[in-house]
Amino acid sequence: MTVKGKKRGRPSGAANQLSAQIIMDMSKSLMREQGKVPSIRKLARCLNVDAMAIYHYFSNKNALLEAITTSLIEEIYLPEEGNFNTRDNWKLELNKLCTSYLSLLSHYPGLLETFLSMSTISPAEVFAARFNIVIEPLHLDVESAKNGLDLLVDYLHGYALALSCNGKDCNSKDSQSTLNMEMLEGPLALYCVALENIMNTNG
Repeated sequence: MTVKGKKRGRPSGAANQLSAQIIMDMSKSLMREQGKVPSIRKLARCLNVDAMAIYHYFSNKNALLEAITTSLIEEIYLPEEGNFNTRDNWKLELNKLCTSYLSLLSHYPGLLETFLSMSTISPAEVFAARFNIVIEPLHLDVESAKNGLDLLVDYLHGYALALSCNGKDCNSKDSQSTLNMEMLEGPLALYCVALENIMNTNG
């Protein structure tokens, strides 16, 4: 989490109860409701504090944005290293990682657009680290692993955008829904076959 090193004075009055975590919790709540990261002014009104009190914890909106998005993406599924007792366990772990990521993007409208507009790579690094845990049993070379990650992320982002345009909760099994989470299984299985083929070629 990025916070400002030099404080702009201690918050006073009601802001004495303020903390970086309280600010982020309110930001997440507003983001879920509004589909975008709230302004510092909006946050201050909802927290009943002066905007300068928020700057005590975050140097600017970009610092707050990085803290929020990194905190959110850390909520996605965390694969357990070494939790691959059978040949296909890594595929199950990959499915859990991908579905949890899509669920996060579904629960926070506008989060994907926020990710794509950011210059910082902190949120992307969280997903990449967990992806690398999953594919570790394949022993892919660095270039193949990176290409596999890029392909998967691009597909998931496209799927998330399609789900948002579809106007449905991605966890819904409603027969009227054009897209849902279960439809990810087929393409993901094909993707896993491709990774295994790369593994066999490299081997």
